[in-house]
Amino acid sequence: MTARFKVGACIRVRRDITSGHRRTPGYIQGKTGTIAAIWGTFPNPESRAYGGDGLPEQVLYLVSFNQNHVWEQYKAPLKDKLFIDIFEHWLKPA
Repeated sequence: MTARFKVGACIRVRRDITSGHRRTPGYIQGKTGTIAAIWGTFPNPESRAYGGDGLPEQVLYLVSFNQNHVWEQYKAPLKDKLFIDIFEHWLKPA
């Protein structure tokens, strides 16, 4: 599988309020970030959590977020970042 996004691309994490196993934390859903690295392809853990085979594999990215964008009350330097591994099916262009 080819990566849809390149390092440096600006993305938005989709929102999914359904119940069940989700690999992407709720506090990051709907936020914008930047692709920091591409780790490769791996079985989809959301499928595997329910006994599936995790196929098709998904590209896993390291995504960087400005902490003051994630938590509005964050009072530290603007350069502070939060890095989260997120699978491609959670991401869309920002």
